[in-house]
Amino acid sequence: SLKDWSIDNGKWFFSQSARSLGRAQRKEALDKTESLPIKRQCKLLNIARSTAYYQAVELSDEEFEIRRIVDEIHIKYPFMGSRRIRLELAKKGKSVNRKRVVRIMRQMGIAALYPKPRTTVPNIAHKIYPYLLRNLEVNYANQAWAIDITYIPMKRGFLYLVAIIDWYSRKVLSWRLSNTMDTRFCLEALEEALKHYGAPDIFNSDQGSQFTSTEFTKKLADHNIGISMDGKGRWVDNVFIERLWRSLKYEEVYLKAYTSPREAELEIANYMVFYNEERNHQGLNDLTPDEVYFGRQRFAA
Repeated sequence: SLKDWSIDNGKWFFSQSARSLGRAQRKEALDKTESLPIKRQCKLLNIARSTAYYQAVELSDEEFEIRRIVDEIHIKYPFMGSRRIRLELAKKGKSVNRKRVVRIMRQMGIAALYPKPRTTVPNIAHKIYPYLLRNLEVNYANQAWAIDITYIPMKRGFLYLVAIIDWYSRKVLSWRLSNTMDTRFCLEALEEALKHYGAPDIFNSDQGSQFTSTEFTKKLADHNIGISMDGKGRWVDNVFIERLWRSLKYEEVYLKAYTSPREAELEIANYMVFYNEERNHQGLNDLTPDEVYFGRQRFAA
């Protein structure tokens, strides 16, 4: 945006903070009304010039249906990789080659969840924290929170949903939708939860780049929150939020074909209210998350 550009001795410069943005955010920073040519903006932002003019193509009905089935298979069998998902698609009458399945899974941000060899070294700027919830008895609200991202299919295109839940009560504390998996919408969800519910003792996530980023972990550290991260491929470490995704998908998302992000936002908002205030949970002695959260919350002295 305009505030990110400066000029010195006839040369244009882009702010350091803007340069650190993710690819999707850098694309948003392009401004075709600026006097600086688009070609130059793309070079400064380190993105291909074709990116500036790319327009997303709407998904066909067939592609939408295949993605919906892939998402459903992954929710039900999170350990399945592209080969087995291709076989499951074939059982449902969808003949799709493995290369296409791999591409779809990559675009949806999903992968088989199982222990894998460590083949890469994490960026030193993205510290990986230990898992703090193993064998820990969680017995009061705000003792531990968890965050995760899931894929939301629409009639045309898709969105990503991030949510934060309280482990003890299963209450959804905040959530956000985005068309990109960047850090920004995750931070917005975190800030909203902190604003309305205070700070937890422990905050758990997977090792996704959104949650290991310096900006995200600093926000947690600034509130003296213990940072916990799942082991790679261990979906069971974040089992309660995985159960939330399963409920959301089967009770809301798979029953509808959202025609726009606005419709998705409204319908998911209605479901989150139902989930927190009306949906009884067997694991909570048939109470709702709100009843458990507000009934047993422990306040600091």
